[in-house]
Amino acid sequence: MPVELKGMPIGELESFLFSEGKERFRARQLSRWLYQRFADDFSGMTDLSKPFREKLSGGCTLTLPSCDLIEGSSDGTEKYLFRLEDGESVESVLIPEEGRTTLCVSSQVGCAMRCGFCATGAIGFKRNMTAAEIVNQVVFAGKRLKDANQCLTNVVFMGMGEPLENYDEVCRVLDILLSVYGFHLAGKRITVSTSGVVPRMLSLSERFPVSIAVSLNAANDDLRSELMPINRKYPLKELIGAMRQIPLHRGRKVTVEYVLLQGVNDSVSDARDLARLLRGIPVKVNLIPFNAHEFGDFVSPPRSVADAFRDVMVDAGMLAITRSRRGNDISAACGQLSAGQKESAGS
Repeated sequence: MPVELKGMPIGELESFLFSEGKERFRARQLSRWLYQRFADDFSGMTDLSKPFREKLSGGCTLTLPSCDLIEGSSDGTEKYLFRLEDGESVESVLIPEEGRTTLCVSSQVGCAMRCGFCATGAIGFKRNMTAAEIVNQVVFAGKRLKDANQCLTNVVFMGMGEPLENYDEVCRVLDILLSVYGFHLAGKRITVSTSGVVPRMLSLSERFPVSIAVSLNAANDDLRSELMPINRKYPLKELIGAMRQIPLHRGRKVTVEYVLLQGVNDSVSDARDLARLLRGIPVKVNLIPFNAHEFGDFVSPPRSVADAFRDVMVDAGMLAITRSRRGNDISAACGQLSAGQKESAGS
């Protein structure tokens, strides 16, 4: 059985090559080829000896990203649909902004969290993605940007799936993203979003210097449990308590994601409740007007309602931003592109 090298952090590569009788420094060379030069085969790794390259070719494999579809928005956003080796599909989104370019990656095929407003819930949970499958999303976008003389600056785990339900593989990818021999991204440029898997949220934040984003979406347990069933397992008291314990580097904040749903959680009263709930926690509140999709009945509130909600948060002394909509003219909500492909295949 060939050994998959994609998805191996530097420590794993060192151990593997050492077991094969090779010097550990070869792992650094190999890692640079995989994650900085985006090599797609062993033959082009010219600072490795020919016999070594032949040995790697005979016993190892490099899974390559297979992108079935690219949707481009008028605002520069690109959405990618990746086909995995077992025929399943996942998606990621590249978002160019002034001063940075962010890739939103998936960590699972589908999702088991069943959040009522999320298009991925229409797919259901299929399986966890491997580290190779996750990192290949970054490889694809990184190579695409490099070919255009640009570079990837930020990675967010906010695509399909709950990253902390695929903890081990996500940790392997974080190792690669942070490594000087991998993508060499600063921790502040990587964000892992969670629906509130409290124990793993704390362990991840203690292990890696990355940013944590919590998808909150309600300030009381009844409504949050209705919107996000995970709240029945980890209610707000536990979740907020965990947010207070997240170790923060100087100037960093916990990101709170709050999807605004018209008539559900978008009133001034809801905003005041949220401000009270978050009091004393260094937070950045991202207010996200609902991105309509065919798999849900929710509606985005008018801009004036979103602004009034934001103003309450700002008046309470919090950093609050109403996120601008990106990719409105493409299937930009998580799971839309993948779910749409499955519908087409079944029609």
